[in-house]
Parts: sequence; C-alpha cells; structure tokens
Amino acid sequence: MKVKSILVSQPEPKAENSPFHTLASKQKVKIDFRPFIHVESIPTREFRKEKINPRDFKNVILTSKNAVDNYFRVLEDMRIPVSNDIKYFCISEAIAYYLQKYVVYRKRKIYFGKQTMADLIPMLKKHKDDAFFFPTSDILKPSIPEVLEKNGIEYKRAILYRTVQSDLSDLSDVYYDILVFFSPEGIKSLFKNFPDFEQNNTRIATFGTTTTKAAKEAGLEINIMAPTPECPSMTKAIEEYIKVANK
Repeated sequence: MKVKSILVSQPEPKAENSPFHTLASKQKVKIDFRPFIHVESIPTREFRKEKINPRDFKNVILTSKNAVDNYFRVLEDMRIPVSNDIKYFCISEAIAYYLQKYVVYRKRKIYFGKQTMADLIPMLKKHKDDAFFFPTSDILKPSIPEVLEKNGIEYKRAILYRTVQSDLSDLSDVYYDILVFFSPEGIKSLFKNFPDFEQNNTRIATFGTTTTKAAKEAGLEINIMAPTPECPSMTKAIEEYIKVANK
C-alpha cells in the first residue's frame, strides 16, 4: 500500500530544512508531528525531600536539554548561586552548547562526549576526586548507570523531572499510513490512549533496539527500523520504504 501520511511521535522540528521536512517535500507525503510523551518538572519542594543538596557537588553530568533546564531551575528555586567552579560533563556537544542559556560558555569548565556515556568516561575519571551530581528524568536507560558504576564513578542521581504520557484522545478518528516511534514510552502512550488499537494497514517505524523491542512486545508488526548500516537515520529508513511502497 502506498504511503500518503505519516505521524511522528515527537515535537515538530523548528528548522525548516529538517530531514523530516525535506522528506515530506521530496516524497510528496504529509508528515504531522505530535508528542506522545512530554516532560513535567518535579516541584522543588518534592525534590527537597530527597535530602540531596546540589551545593555539595562540584561536578555535574548532563544528558539532555531537559536535564540542563531542570538543574538550573532547582538551583534558582533553592537560591543556590551558580558557582564558577562547577565542571559540566555533557553527553554531547549540542548539550554543552545549550549551557549558554544559563552560563557564559567560554568562562566555564565544560566537557562533552560524542553521544554516549561511554564517551564521557575518560573525562569523568580525570575529575573523580569529587562526586558527580546527575539530574535525570524518572526514566533512565539502564546502560547509563551500568557504565558509571562499572568504571567506579561516584555519583548521586537526582530525579528532577518526569516523562509523562500525553493525551491523544483527539486523534481517535485520525488515520495515518505510518506511525513513527523513538522510545518505549511512546509505544506505551499509544496503548494507554487507545487500548483497543489495531494495527491493520498502519505501518510502524521504530528507532533503536529498546523501542523496537517494546513495539514487538506490544504485539505490533515492525515495518521500518533504524538505525541500520544502510539507513543510519529514521528519515532515510522511511524514504527507502516509501520508494518501494509508492512505486
């Protein structure tokens, strides 16, 4: 069956020349964006109950923009000044540059990896005289603490925000040829909103092994998977599928 419409379970990219916008134009398909999950900050008064004081840490591990936002939110709420001595260890260069929203980048000690926690380990080991403060969501890939603990990194995890399933009730009568998922939580949100969901002719696209596993466990047939050696991105995988389906 031909592909005419796609729903991506993420916010719409702000850049007009994003890969998904390019895909829509090139393949002449309709692509809509709708987050199946969203983030909610945990109130600082609730965080205080954990008896963790960010002031006690000179090193901070940051794995997402949400982690950055909520770390500085908590500092402000607790009236903790942003110390010039803090060292920031970011999982990627993009996260490192995002710090500019809160600090003067060139005047801070900022380190970053390529994209994984394993990339950061050599840098973390060089600065492990002090423990690391690790702000996260309530949902964290098991591989991340495993890597930290395997390498003897002393850290304190602080859950500062939650990943929450969005209300999708307005989509109950809307049909898309392809649904695109990037996380197991997205799959859970689909079935929480539509417990009687039947795949029928809807194609399912999943990014990453954990998302694919969650989709299969939910009884879905996976039609498009990424990354693969041939298709390192989701847009590339979808494009190759459309080329065959829309002949």
